[in-house]
Parts: sequence; structure tokens; C-alpha cells
Amino acid sequence: MGAGRKARNPVQGMVWWVKKQPPKVKAFLGVVLGIVLLVFLRFVVRDHDNLFVAAEAIHAIGIAVLIYKLMKERTCAGLSLKSQELTAIFLAVRLYCSLVMEKDIHTVLDSATLITTLWVIYTMRFKLKSTLVEDLDNLPIYYVLVPCAALAVLIHPTTSHHLVNRILWAFCVYLEAVSVLPQLRVMQNSRVVEPFTAHYVFALGVARFLSCAHWVLQVLDNNSTLLSALRFGLWPIMVLISEIVQTFILADFCYYYVKSVVDGQNVVRLPSGVV
Repeated sequence: MGAGRKARNPVQGMVWWVKKQPPKVKAFLGVVLGIVLLVFLRFVVRDHDNLFVAAEAIHAIGIAVLIYKLMKERTCAGLSLKSQELTAIFLAVRLYCSLVMEKDIHTVLDSATLITTLWVIYTMRFKLKSTLVEDLDNLPIYYVLVPCAALAVLIHPTTSHHLVNRILWAFCVYLEAVSVLPQLRVMQNSRVVEPFTAHYVFALGVARFLSCAHWVLQVLDNNSTLLSALRFGLWPIMVLISEIVQTFILADFCYYYVKSVVDGQNVVRLPSGVV
């Protein structure tokens, strides 16, 4: 009977089929799914810049989920303080770059997300410090900051802006791509991700995919405005690589999140070596 019920649910059956496939097949299927979604978005969304706005909005929603968790459960167990601090750093840098270079809707969204992120950090560091599990949040923050800073000095935009601003722009792009690594380390160490944390990380995964889709589709459409903003050299390639990296970093977790939802589980259970 149990097998029959599973068979009558196509989505659940598909998830179980994917689960049984070897890692290389899963990776291939993930790439295929990503391409299909890109094609879908290309024809459905007329202004592809809206994808980046949607990515920032979804990130803000994810932060709102964290705030709800902290206020309701009065615990920050399962959350990485270091990831929140890295997020605040790249948002602050991106907000500065936006103020001196753009001053558009992205400035407003980044301001709101930065304020809420700072509130989360304050709550975790001071109000709920006793619930932090620092042994799990054990990825040194300089392992992330130093390589991003060094790479930004070496490879940055060739626009007409001041050199410092161009390096800072590159730094926030690189840091955003890997800022979630401490959070993934926490989840890898605990192996069980409670609902609100899972919702937050899944929201990050969706936001990162939409951001990646924005850049890829703009390039495919030969958007002259974007290409003139990125200019020449290695920088345009590094932007695309950064977007792809931050998408694939969360791909495994998003799969297990969807699987848990389909199976009706309240928590996300990760096998060894997933993130």
C-alpha cells in the first residue's frame, strides 16, 4: 500500500527516482533543469532586470523568516552568525557602490535587507548569545574575506569609476557568491536543519538562481547597456562565474529541501558530505 501511494504521486516518484541516481547523473539533471528554467524565464519575463529585483526581494523575505524564527523561538540554533556577518559586509559594500554608481531600486532593496540583517546579527550576538552553538559555526571568516579581497584587487571592472570603487564592486560580487559557506558548514555539522533555517537557506537558493538567470539572460540577449557597464577583460567572465558558483553552492541543499517538503517532513535531513 505504501508503495502504491508513492506511485500515485508523480512528484514524489520523481524525487525518489532522482535520489537513487549516482552523483554524476544528479549533477547532469541539475544542469538540465537549470537550462530549462532559464529558457522558461527568458520567454516569460520580458524585462530580465526584474529577475535581479526579484532576487533581492526574495533575499529580504528570507531575512524576514529569520526574524520570525528569532522572535518566536528565542533561539538561533542552526544559524551561522558568520554567514550573517558576511552578508552584512557585502550588502554594505554593495549599498555604497549603488549609492555612488546607480541610485535606483536596488539601493532601496539593499538598504532594507542590510537593516534587517544587522538586526539579526545584533539579536544573535547579544540577545540570544547563549543559544549560539559556536562549535558548529567553525569556518574562520578570514578564509572567505581574504581570497575575495585578493581576487577583487586582481580582477575588477574596467569602467570609468574610481579604482577603489571598482575594487569594492568586485569584492561584494565575490563575497556574495561565497557568503553562505559558514551556514552550509553549520548544516553539514548538524546534519538536521530545522524548518525556519531551511526556509531561509532555500530562499537564498532561489534568490541566487534568479540573480544568476538575470546575468546569463542579459548576456544571451546581448544587452549593450550591461556589456558597456561590465566593459572588457576578465571581469565579465568573473561575474558570470560568481553567479554560477553561488547558485551551485546551494543546489544540493535545495534538492533535499524539496525532497523533505514532498515527503512531508518538518526538518531537512542531510546525508554526509552534501554541503
